[in-house]
Amino acid sequence: MHSHSVEDDPKPMYKHLKNSLYRSGDQNSPISVILVSSGSRGNKLLFRYPFQRVAECQSSLTAKQRSPYALNTTGDVVEDPDGDSRFSDIILATILATKSDMCGKKFELKIDNVRFVGHPTLLQHPHIIQANAEPSVISCMHNLSRRIAIALQHEERRCQYLTREAKLMLAVQDEITTITEADESPQSPFRQILPKCKLARDLKEAYDSLCTTGVVRLHINNWLEVSFCLPHKIHRIGENHIHPEALEHSLKAIRPYHALLLLDSEKALLHQLPLDCSPAVVRLIKTCSAVKNLQQLAQDADLALLQIFQIAAHLVYWGKAIIIYPLCENNVYMLSPHANICLYSPLAEQFARQFPVHDLPSTLAKFSLPVSLAEFRNPLEAPVQEAQLIQMVVWMLQRRLLIQLHTYVCLLVPPSEDEPGLRDEEPLLVARVGGRSLSTPSALSFGSPTSSDDMTLTSPSMENSSAELLPGGDSPLNKRMTETLLASLTEHERQVILSVPAAQNPEDLRMFARLLHYFRGHHHLEEIMYNENMRRSQLKTLFDKFRSVLVVTDHEDPVISIFQSPLE
Repeated sequence: MHSHSVEDDPKPMYKHLKNSLYRSGDQNSPISVILVSSGSRGNKLLFRYPFQRVAECQSSLTAKQRSPYALNTTGDVVEDPDGDSRFSDIILATILATKSDMCGKKFELKIDNVRFVGHPTLLQHPHIIQANAEPSVISCMHNLSRRIAIALQHEERRCQYLTREAKLMLAVQDEITTITEADESPQSPFRQILPKCKLARDLKEAYDSLCTTGVVRLHINNWLEVSFCLPHKIHRIGENHIHPEALEHSLKAIRPYHALLLLDSEKALLHQLPLDCSPAVVRLIKTCSAVKNLQQLAQDADLALLQIFQIAAHLVYWGKAIIIYPLCENNVYMLSPHANICLYSPLAEQFARQFPVHDLPSTLAKFSLPVSLAEFRNPLEAPVQEAQLIQMVVWMLQRRLLIQLHTYVCLLVPPSEDEPGLRDEEPLLVARVGGRSLSTPSALSFGSPTSSDDMTLTSPSMENSSAELLPGGDSPLNKRMTETLLASLTEHERQVILSVPAAQNPEDLRMFARLLHYFRGHHHLEEIMYNENMRRSQLKTLFDKFRSVLVVTDHEDPVISIFQSPLE
């Protein structure tokens, strides 16, 4: 945070910008944003927003008598729970003035409960101040500082923009200092700087955006765009926020059978895109649908699947979309534990305007227990009613009012006579969960045919699948392959499985052995369908045949659960 004087030194300046945590206690918001220069005129605090919270009526004499390192304890000073008012302009300019060898590196300084974070660089130095913030928040703030620094550096080389703005700030400060010395009435120069300096207004806008929406979009010198989002602010459900690490982990686990659900209308999203946006993003937004999986979306948008993944992750990170499973008749939904069920909530009013014939509390009541969309089908209703059902489900998913449940399967073999275990309890579990009806509901015409149970999704891994068994009945080769797949089980588990009546059918036993590695409760039904290129009816029939050794459960998909009900 070095800077040479603008007026009398031709050498490059170093600028420093910093924010700190917002006084409300929200660790995801900054306290203030500060611009500091250092050079032949000494260390100067060029701009600070919000303005210092010291009462302007305090006399300059009293201010001079107070130690610059003392806390503000006078009765005419506004309470400062974050403790940043202890830092005078002189102190801030001094502690934020880094040496030249710090330029281009991350800067971080913690003093009591205030943390300064930034990116010093020649010509400019943006910096963010934090107090007791998460490391991920600090990293994001530093990222914003670096982006602003790069933009300012470019404009300084192009047209000396930073030098010009710094001269304006210094001139206003000199003018205010002269007036203050004349009438002994201290005034903050930053309030007068704001209407005269574009850079000061940009810093104010960045601060206000970070404290409200978490999305910053600046046009430095009305030319270079700086875009930034703070995921801690954007990804919230109720009072909970989605941690960036969990979001990143989820985005890495996206599969082709997932779908992208836009959180705003197509028109609104296209309007928010920058002018130089990639045409691929526009094509994806125009083609995106809640009933299309990512694989079909890539085909319809004529884009590579990897590119679809990248754009989808970008939209999700910026809070413009979430990952779901494509809407189809067998999707099972239930009311989210975080849903607002008040009769007169703002969401209820929005829902009534969007769907005049329905009301939100009554609609949510239908999902108080897990229910599949197929159960809402009425053959006597017109197709428009089915279309409206889809629209209502999409609307509720966008607002995180519903969560989707998926079917998972676990192998559960009762212990042998000589093994310790709760033999009196385990058969009850198998009989209650494993023996339930697994009938396939009738088909609905939910949009894309690839979402239907009667269709299969082609998996790229199928061509090289080592578990693919050869046709030909009970041939020796098939027998050896089945035995190999069952080799991971204990002798007792193999004997129990082979004693199941369905195991006497070689084809059923081969299919069971082929899918055995999915029966650990980590792969839901739709994933098995995709990976093994199988129909839902085939899998459910197999589960029913081996229900004495399989436990079927329903719960959320961990990949998309963070978008529905994040951990508290």
